Order: sequence, then C-alpha cells, then structure tokens
Amino acid sequence: MIDPAHAADMQTGAAKGSGLVITLGASAEISPDYPGARKSGLSALPSIDIRRFDEVEELSALDDGIDYGLLYVAGFELGPVIGFRDRRNSASAGLKGLHDVAFDVDAGAFLQTWIIPDRLRFRTEVRQALSNGSGLQVDTGVDWFTRLGEDWVLAIGPRLSFADASYMQSYFGVSAGEAAASGLSAFHPGAGLKSAGLTASVSYQISPTWSLDLYDRLDDLTGNAAKSPVTASNSGRRLQNTAGISLSHSFSLPF
Repeated sequence: MIDPAHAADMQTGAAKGSGLVITLGASAEISPDYPGARKSGLSALPSIDIRRFDEVEELSALDDGIDYGLLYVAGFELGPVIGFRDRRNSASAGLKGLHDVAFDVDAGAFLQTWIIPDRLRFRTEVRQALSNGSGLQVDTGVDWFTRLGEDWVLAIGPRLSFADASYMQSYFGVSAGEAAASGLSAFHPGAGLKSAGLTASVSYQISPTWSLDLYDRLDDLTGNAAKSPVTASNSGRRLQNTAGISLSHSFSLPF
C-alpha cells in the first residue's frame, strides 16, 4: 500500500518517464541445514525488488527469487532471476566421509502469468549454479492471494521442484570412495522431480513504506532425493520445513 503523497510522487515520476521504486528486505528463517537434513538452523537472507514508477506493484510469494521483469507478452512476464544454494559441511552434519558443498548463488530466468488478476498466479524459475557445480534447478508453483482489507494479504500454493543430475549428485549422491569412508551405500541419482510441497504466508503493511511477512514452506523429498542414503541416514529426513519472518522497506529514487 502507498500513501497519497508517495503515490503523487510516483505519478509525477511516471509522467516524466523516469524514476524507480526500490524495495529492500531482510529475512530471518529456520530451515534445514542442507537439502535432506534433519537438523535445522537459523539463517538470514536479503531481498530486493526494483520497478519503474509507471509499473503497478504486483503481489509476490516469499520464496520467489530476486527478479526483474523485462518482457511482457500475451499476459506472460519474463526476466532474469537469482537465488541461493545451500552449503553443506559434511563432517559437522554427521556425514563424515562425504564431499562438502559450498554456498553459491544461482541465476537464470523466471516466467509467470496471472491466471486471475491479483488472485491466482502461475510461476516457474529455472536457475543454474554459478560456481559450486550443483547444476540446474527448476521451481514451479501456483499461488492464491487473498486481500483482507487494505493492510493484510494471505497467500497459499503448491510447489514442485526439479533438478538435474549435477544437483542430485551434489546433494544426494554418494560415490564409491565416499561409501567406503562413510559407511553409507553408494548412490548415483539422476535428474527428476526433487520435491513436492506447499507454502503459505501472511503479509502486513505496517506503513506506506514498511511491510512485515511471516511464511512457512513444507516440502516432501521425492524420487531419488527421498531414496538417497543422505536422506535415509540418521542425519537426514524427507520432510523439509522452512519458516521465517521478513521485513521490507520501500523508497522512491527519481532520476
């Protein structure tokens, strides 16, 4: 929600054809230490959204990547997106003998469309790891948004996550050498559906420029991710839950 004065500034900027609205956020969340982990830990993540003065602010989900819409064709929006890949310190995770996985940024493209404007949205993201070798991940989902007055928005929707063989081997694979060192069975997973889940969130507009969000996402690992010795070990678990809180601040940047 934007107050009249701020809206007037935006309209002035739009008339001049220049200016941006920038939203910066920070999230604190409790999530699995790595894909397939039983243990959870606290982490912090940044977020940023940039739009032009003349663009209408759209509703979004808390698990969306950091994106920017570039193309709008036949009701579809397309643009670049970035996300983050989990690190894994195998020794401290109780998986001594397995390889570590470094934290990484992944990048790619998103595609979304509003099936029902401001209500029902379909979105998919395709992202490739940049440096840690954990391959390609495809996340897709549908979100139903409900406004409760001017200040509250509820959202809920299913999720599917797919991964290529490099991703699956990085987080769920066990080589022959690692099997001998760890006592786990050797496992060489292929590409496919990684997880199916559900996410829900509630957003509150504290003021015209500040907003607060609470969210939760539950994923059930499937296929090779569920069969992996990493998941089946004493340190692993199929059900993966992420819960968090996010605070965001918006400001205008005329130019």
